Amino acid sequence: MSLPTLHDHHRALGSTGLRVSPLGLGTVKLGRDQGVKYPNGFTIPDDDAARLLLGQARDLGINLLDTAPAYGLSEQRLGPLLRGQRDEWVIVSKVGEEFDSGLSHFDFSAAHTRRSVERSLKRLETDRIELVLVHSDGNDLHILEQEAVYETLAALKQEGKILGYGFSGKTVAGGLKALQQGDCAMVTYNLNEQAERPVLDYAAEHGKAILVKKALASGHACLAPGIDPVQASFELLFAHPGVHSAIVGTINPVHLAHNVATVARILGRR
Repeated sequence: MSLPTLHDHHRALGSTGLRVSPLGLGTVKLGRDQGVKYPNGFTIPDDDAARLLLGQARDLGINLLDTAPAYGLSEQRLGPLLRGQRDEWVIVSKVGEEFDSGLSHFDFSAAHTRRSVERSLKRLETDRIELVLVHSDGNDLHILEQEAVYETLAALKQEGKILGYGFSGKTVAGGLKALQQGDCAMVTYNLNEQAERPVLDYAAEHGKAILVKKALASGHACLAPGIDPVQASFELLFAHPGVHSAIVGTINPVHLAHNVATVARILGRR
């Protein structure tokens, strides 16, 4: 019996012109094991294991990869790993946050934004990145109103180096403003945290793109006995018309297959 896949469930990502799988693969665990908020420790996969994971994701119908400069060596590893198959993937990367020696620091200036995107293009061995999001430090409105990062991303889109841009923030006000000016917001939305739901509502009404981070509460989702937290999490997410894709950062092949099967089952009923 063949495993359920997401090949038949790809959907438009807002008005970006991109089509994405309803699950995306987060790749922080391919590049960084310091300062990450997961309940259990993990070992960064070697190249063979990473290649197998990406192959499995592709076979299961996942075409969306989420990375960032702040994810350690993630971008540098994805470049070689995706050789010969670049056109089969939609890549999301970030700007604004840098992670060095166990600490994050932030720079939202025009010069850093452009330098960061150019560096990501080289690391990923590509001539374009489908979507670049601002990695917020939490001061969402200040970044959008006082810094040059968004206008610089708009210029990079005009130049064809990125195909869309948006904001991975932490507040409703930031998410709403980011969508008014950009293409996409990445929001936290899960069984434990639903404060950013107004951003989903706005996106659904205005044809904007939404990616969900921490969809499984970074592995912390916990419900009553007998209730599958993965099933309940994805039921919540995909009940909202504003949600296009949820980013899940597993490096466990069994968990990945279970996540895909669960989402395929939920969407197959609609």
